Amino acid sequence: MGKEHKLIIENGYYLFKLEKILEEKNISKNKLMRDTNTDFKVLQRLFTGNLVRIDIIVLARICDYLNCSIIDIIEYVPNKK
Repeated sequence: MGKEHKLIIENGYYLFKLEKILEEKNISKNKLMRDTNTDFKVLQRLFTGNLVRIDIIVLARICDYLNCSIIDIIEYVPNKK
């Protein structure tokens, strides 16, 4: 099954699930890159969570293509208090 990547921050963590969604929908990274006209380096950062900023236009394009919501791609989980 596709991998989810966790990015731990001070108040919780982000879970990056794009790789898992692609596997579930049987779509290759290259196909996503071509069909959404998105640079591979940008996609790679969304796969791994190795990023500082997120381009909401790119994220919207990916959501439209995959017919999903942002939370299906990136989820924020706060620490329990």
